[in-house]
Amino acid sequence: MSTLWIRYELDGQAGFGRLEGQRVHEHRGDLFGRHEATGRSVALGDVRVLPPTQPSKVVAMWNNFGELRAKLKLGMPQEPLYLLKSPNSWSAHGAPIEMPRCGGKVVFEGELGIVMGRRCSGVSEAQALEHVFGYTCANEVTQAEILNRDASFAQWVRAKGFDTFCPMGPAIATGLDPQSLRVRTLLDGQVRQDYPISDMTFAVPRLVSLISQDMTLLPGDVILCGTSVGVGSMKPGSTVEVEIEGIGRLSNQLVERSTA
Repeated sequence: MSTLWIRYELDGQAGFGRLEGQRVHEHRGDLFGRHEATGRSVALGDVRVLPPTQPSKVVAMWNNFGELRAKLKLGMPQEPLYLLKSPNSWSAHGAPIEMPRCGGKVVFEGELGIVMGRRCSGVSEAQALEHVFGYTCANEVTQAEILNRDASFAQWVRAKGFDTFCPMGPAIATGLDPQSLRVRTLLDGQVRQDYPISDMTFAVPRLVSLISQDMTLLPGDVILCGTSVGVGSMKPGSTVEVEIEGIGRLSNQLVERSTA
């Protein structure tokens, strides 16, 4: 049985707590350290949901699922292939995804996010899960036309780093076996992605271990595991939902950017 943790804003103050049904049971302290229940609770409908963590970085994987690799005729990666998502891209459940000012083709990518709970540097595969706090849903949004527009430079960071291009949430689930999970992505209520995490090339312990050889992962940092088949484009007005059983359903609508 998983435990769900959620960050929220109420009366202008940020807080966090354990989500049970439609109520949030408030805790105080550090979500990734020492904390305790306050005894107070609030209805989920009375708060504004915040991104489930405030990471120092979000690491996003490429070519990490066998079915998509076969479809795209890609080679087997010998090590994790990843980029970093910029802080301005992080967003919450229910928040709008804004069209970039340059327009173009915007695509959704439903993904599992690994949320780190402890400082993690150079850990072994056997130790890796000791440093993982839990898991969340993510939509790794991309402006697809920018990626390879310049033959001399693949623009991964720009294409994936626009404002609001990394919704995560609504909660972090602890106590889950990631190998048993499936990611479902719905576009305007129609299932577009439905794939198993067990198809990952680098399973969670190996992925965490290998990335930690390159960079120190801090509590709250997120590794996006990559996506599989079914990625597609969306238009302003489209609602995209990323659903993982045991975690919840992340929902965001693509909107035209305000001119204000």
